Amino acid sequence: MAKNKKPHPVLPEVTITDIAAEGKAIAKVNDIVVFVPFVVPGDVVDLQVTRKKSHFMEARPIHFHSYSPKRTEAVCEHYGICGGCKWQILPYDEQIRYKQKQVVDNLTRIGKIDLPEITPILGSAKTEFYRNKLEFTFSNKRWRTNEEIAEGKVFDTMNAVGFHIPGQFDKVLDINKCWLQTEESNEIRNEIRRYALEKELTFFDLRSQEGFLRTMMVRTTSTGELMVIMVFFYEDKDAQDGLLQHLADKFPQITSLLYVVNSKANDTITDQEIHVFKGAECIYEEMEGLRFKIGPKSFYQTNSDQAYELYKVARRLTNCIRWRAILPSLRATNWFTTCTPEPELLPTL
Repeated sequence: MAKNKKPHPVLPEVTITDIAAEGKAIAKVNDIVVFVPFVVPGDVVDLQVTRKKSHFMEARPIHFHSYSPKRTEAVCEHYGICGGCKWQILPYDEQIRYKQKQVVDNLTRIGKIDLPEITPILGSAKTEFYRNKLEFTFSNKRWRTNEEIAEGKVFDTMNAVGFHIPGQFDKVLDINKCWLQTEESNEIRNEIRRYALEKELTFFDLRSQEGFLRTMMVRTTSTGELMVIMVFFYEDKDAQDGLLQHLADKFPQITSLLYVVNSKANDTITDQEIHVFKGAECIYEEMEGLRFKIGPKSFYQTNSDQAYELYKVARRLTNCIRWRAILPSLRATNWFTTCTPEPELLPTL
């Protein structure tokens, strides 16, 4: 007979002290590190241990005695379920501070590297609606939240379009509003769901590999161009054309409407033929007068504004290195009589 496993203990009134990776925070109990999700430093909580090893534990919060003054309210209705945006409950400036501390700790304490002075992280001006690309999955196995199960909520359909639940490859959380991409992305995804349910189009079954609607992608640019890619599991011209024409009519701002028929066992489309239903085969992004052609298979930094900030830093440092290389000869001709100028003051070569 199998032995009954002892339930993991409850740790009372534990103070969260630090931030770890992958959206988890840290506490210490009897000198053992405990990793906890959905809490921030300063929270005082009772913890239910979910995993126990000799040198660490994992736990989940079951009761809050007090909340940290650093804590803020999550803006997204799907927070804590979809698996993304795990630090919504921590102000952005605090996120940056803890992330920088992590990098320094990993390099100095773990890597034993003697670092020079570290410049601060350059934060993003936009913390909402900043992504230029999102992918969504269609599934006939909608994820039910704990609240929905407790309420005994009954759904007319278990079809969903949204994000995979972490650790559940065949379960998808039906997304109403995502704060990562422009509102157009939400409107397009929700309209596709509405149309598909009305027309009784089948959603994909990830276990049995059946169903018509598989995935979709929305790509945007700062220039206002918009790409939508629909991925179908099999060819059905009437169903395809009906959905795509509906999208073209409903959202005339879509400048590139594409589709793929992917009957493989995986979702990647890099080896698949892309078909243009309406508009251009690509969209264009601009940066300092340069144009970047973005196709359905292209990689482009997902935060366009922050990509520009990154490139500016790289350019500035490159110019600094160039000037440091030629300064000795310039000084020899009396062009410079002082020390190396600050990078901000160096002209572009």
